[in-house]
Amino acid sequence: MDNRIDTDDKDPNPCRVIGVLDDGVASLNATALAHLRSADVVIGGARTLALLAPELKAGTVCHDLTGRLKDVPAWVRAARADHLQCVVLATGDPLCHGIAPYLAQHLCVQALDILPNLSTLQLACARIGLAWHDAAIVSVHAKDAGEWRRGATPEHGLYGLAQALRTHARLLVLTSPDNSPDRIARLLLAEGLGDDFLMAVAENLLQPEERVLAELPMADAAGMRFAPLNVVLLWRVAPAPRPVRFGLPDTAYVQRQPEKGLITKQEVRAVSLARLQLRADSVVWDIGAGSGSVGLEAARLCPHGHVYAIEKNEADHAIAAQNHAAFGVANYSLHHGKAPEGLDAWPDPDAVFIGGSGGELAGLIGGVMTRLRPGGTLVMNFVTLENLATATAALAALEEGGAGNDFAWDVVQLQAARSKPILHMHRMAAENPVWIVCAQRAGSAA
Repeated sequence: MDNRIDTDDKDPNPCRVIGVLDDGVASLNATALAHLRSADVVIGGARTLALLAPELKAGTVCHDLTGRLKDVPAWVRAARADHLQCVVLATGDPLCHGIAPYLAQHLCVQALDILPNLSTLQLACARIGLAWHDAAIVSVHAKDAGEWRRGATPEHGLYGLAQALRTHARLLVLTSPDNSPDRIARLLLAEGLGDDFLMAVAENLLQPEERVLAELPMADAAGMRFAPLNVVLLWRVAPAPRPVRFGLPDTAYVQRQPEKGLITKQEVRAVSLARLQLRADSVVWDIGAGSGSVGLEAARLCPHGHVYAIEKNEADHAIAAQNHAAFGVANYSLHHGKAPEGLDAWPDPDAVFIGGSGGELAGLIGGVMTRLRPGGTLVMNFVTLENLATATAALAALEEGGAGNDFAWDVVQLQAARSKPILHMHRMAAENPVWIVCAQRAGSAA
């Protein structure tokens, strides 16, 4: 299907979507100003409508879209049906986190004539001379998200920014009065990035009260207060880390002392992660997290996904939290509890790893197989014959219960041997055998 727009077949009475800046009329070119002055219906935020009210002709119908975004398409349709000239006022570039994509989705592109302006982000970059061609644009212009905390889930309003900080050297951030520059600075400090970035805040651009604060350290910005109208620029000043994504040595993790334990060994971890069949956006459950090694490496392998981990032992939960703090990922949530308690609140997974079951193994397997998305995979590690028998019996029971056509399962025994020095030579020392049990639901991942 040809999706190209024929510019020779323009709508005779399109809705004009005009970008406006805070200096009002001065920001409009002659064409935009002519459309505004001839408009029969004008839609915009209360502040923008007030700013441009002197330019409207007598009898112009004005609609305040504040809190009524869903009504805008109907207002536009009504105006066009009555053959009235309609203008929607937007801030800056209507296509950059603006209203134009929303209108195109609910009307059609041919019904719109978009007249963009400079974005406030462009202006802010110009004020401090920051090149922005390779910057990531992030919007936190939403309802109050609350303070950021390590391990927050994707529902948090600052989650997208926390992820972008890990992958981009320059970020341009559209803020809100609640999700303010000082809150953003506290996010960076919480994520251990306070010394890695500098911040600039551009307030009240193109107004008499304009103020631009450049090269703010996060520790300073975190305690400051800013004007409600602002945008934030962030740029990295420390080299970005280049971490190994998976298969880290066991010594890279804090482990229980004096007895080393509750860590999935490097070789077994690598095979288990391979069998999980992870994608960039996978939702992963790590049940019985132990030291957190499998879940944390899964988080690095799924930069656009999220890992939900749970550990019942208080000491091991604390160790996993230490490893999380050192690992530099913001898409990992660690919970203290005993599965299956709390799993109902988690989104359906693409992949599940069970490293410990707390005596609830059979029930966990049944619950997980019910929740797995099509094409999803369950991977379990066992070192005892009893747990292996319980797992295979549970899977066989699910098959007998009529679920056999929904998934397939298999068992792999893995026994690694590592070289050890002996005098001036080396010998091979065997690790304990581990059984890796995998079950995959039928279907393909979306």
